[in-house]
Amino acid sequence: MTEQAERIKNLPPYLFARIDEKIAAARAKGTDVISLGIGDPDLPTPKNIVDKMAAEVYNPAHHQYPSYAGMLSFRQAVAEWHRRRGGVELDPQTEVLTLIGSKEGIAHISLCYINPGDIALVPDPGYPVYEIGCMLAGGQAYKMPLRAENEFLPVFEDIPADVVKRAKLLFLNYPNNPTSATADEAFYRKAIDFARENDIIICHDGAYSEIGFDGYKPLGFLEVPGAKEAGIEFNSLSKAYNMTGWRIAWAAGRRDVIGALGTVKSNLDSGAFQAVQAAGIEALLGPQDIIPQMCDVYQERRDIIIDTLNSMGWRMKKTKAAVYVWAPVPKGFTSESFAEFVLEKAGVVVTPGNGYGAAGEGYVRMTLTIGTQRLREALRRMRDTLGSVTF
Repeated sequence: MTEQAERIKNLPPYLFARIDEKIAAARAKGTDVISLGIGDPDLPTPKNIVDKMAAEVYNPAHHQYPSYAGMLSFRQAVAEWHRRRGGVELDPQTEVLTLIGSKEGIAHISLCYINPGDIALVPDPGYPVYEIGCMLAGGQAYKMPLRAENEFLPVFEDIPADVVKRAKLLFLNYPNNPTSATADEAFYRKAIDFARENDIIICHDGAYSEIGFDGYKPLGFLEVPGAKEAGIEFNSLSKAYNMTGWRIAWAAGRRDVIGALGTVKSNLDSGAFQAVQAAGIEALLGPQDIIPQMCDVYQERRDIIIDTLNSMGWRMKKTKAAVYVWAPVPKGFTSESFAEFVLEKAGVVVTPGNGYGAAGEGYVRMTLTIGTQRLREALRRMRDTLGSVTF
């Protein structure tokens, strides 16, 4: 049998694939499983977007190969969206690139800049693809710990000088997955200064940029002075418009980085289906009332989770953004043992924090992307199983 490449053998099992396996095993035993594990919106894609897709799919012009960089009209819509949102000026031809979901762009960016022995600075805990993309490119990931005492922001001064010297990419993600932490302009300015001083490209993942609570509006990375010269931002229609299955996103910012990513993509894929891009234009430039409505739903669910956990002994503050609650595990548990206990005893899936990196040990992630009635049932089961807890 032909042996697999080392790059494949060295990859860890993908976190959410393992979670799916555990859910399937529990259901096979007859357990009514309620999953708070994966952040896949349960709310439907808005009707105007679906209607646009339904109409555009009949257009024969969309049935041929699309542009590698994406339809110019879609990239123009992205540029207009950024202008309306935060006054960011982008050249749609050279500073915007269409992606088949932001995950593929995040994975491919390392192929543009990472050679064997090079380093990507990645948050820990963090979205696994930051590290996996670097590994597939033959590089090494240096984990920047995100700790509660630092408001889950990396401390650049703590990165060893020899690591900084070899670093090519810096991955950031705010509002953050999995911690739901947010970043302000002062932090972004510090990141930009650090990156420019050390010739490192910032890759900011803004997937949760539109999800804020209690009147809070997350700051976009590209809205900060100097950001467009320091790197790029990935964003997606997935979370803002409930379009995870549509696989449509973009990268925007520094034109040489956008150009490099476009070169890799033109050699590895054939672009996004144009009918989906047309629907994406409708999402970006059409009615935006879906966003505050969605945020209200998620805010209610955030309150349900945090208020219930606090009634059981947790002492958690209300999160300001994103679709997750990052909860410390009670005394006597590790991240994995708590997740296994809750699944076995309550039939509820939560994601162990160490699945996002070693610094995530001691936490579990719970998602807000589940119907409110089922969410209340999940928390009732947890309360009945755990009772009061200590830390």
